[in-house]
Amino acid sequence: MQSLNRRQTLLNLAAGSVVLPALPAAAQTSGSPEGREIAPGVRRVDYSKRETMIPNYKTVSMRDNIYQPGASTSGASMGNDMVCHMLEGELTVDTGSGDTLYKKGDVWSCAKNMPERSKNNGTTVAIMRVIDLLPG
Repeated sequence: MQSLNRRQTLLNLAAGSVVLPALPAAAQTSGSPEGREIAPGVRRVDYSKRETMIPNYKTVSMRDNIYQPGASTSGASMGNDMVCHMLEGELTVDTGSGDTLYKKGDVWSCAKNMPERSKNNGTTVAIMRVIDLLPG
């Protein structure tokens, strides 16, 4: 049996108690098969809806649009004002003034009646979270 001295014991304890840097928290993403298909390869998962305290809006609601690689949508126009956030992946979005590439973490807003065309040109699933601002 090998004997340890006090210095070696303290070094061993210190090495075992090294604090590792905290990993960033990951946002909860949908990715579930719930919801309904709104276009080939695109699912919409609706979440909660509540009254809002923002003037000119009665209700706020939240949803995820989940795009498989290569999937796209091309709606005629947006039915209401909204704020969008890329939870995962990236989307090319044309809101009438040309294509813009939005990547994970990006946020943007759109106004009622703007055209909306979105496409996942990437190789991974893209999740766009939408906060709908609904008038009274």
